[in-house]
Amino acid sequence: MHRSWAALLLLAAAAGCSPTFNWREVRAQPSELKAMLPCKPDKAARRMPIGGREVELSALGCETGEVTYAVLQAELAGTAGADEVLSQWNRATLANMKAEGGSRSSAFVPPGADPLPSSQRVSAKGHRAEGPPVRAEPAYFARVRHVYQAVVYAADPPPETLQPFFEGLKLP
Repeated sequence: MHRSWAALLLLAAAAGCSPTFNWREVRAQPSELKAMLPCKPDKAARRMPIGGREVELSALGCETGEVTYAVLQAELAGTAGADEVLSQWNRATLANMKAEGGSRSSAFVPPGADPLPSSQRVSAKGHRAEGPPVRAEPAYFARVRHVYQAVVYAADPPPETLQPFFEGLKLP
């Protein structure tokens, strides 16, 4: 009898715990992008200048284990140059975080995205707006008129959490 109570208590304790990284697939509306996030995301939207135009920028993101994960997107009017917009977005992100030294970049084209020269994943060190050091791992990609930034911010992002985040980005 004592063992069954102990087992029940262990089961109840395990059920009450929530893992730091609880991965789930989410749809980054209003587009069809699917993403994997390690926590329940918050949503936000606001008008922003991107590529010389005012657009609605939608964001989906969460923070867990002192790491911030976010997916941002905008729909460009007409056939605006998505490649140039991605390049400008990358430069603006690096400037905003006061990136130090050289950043690393590599081609990044998730399933369903357009193969553009500015579709890339970047790694850079800089500072948060409040001043503390931060490492950013942004990826930029597009599909037709939709442009995206998927990004991880942390003092030192755990490598084992970067792979599921970036590999989980898919456009049907």
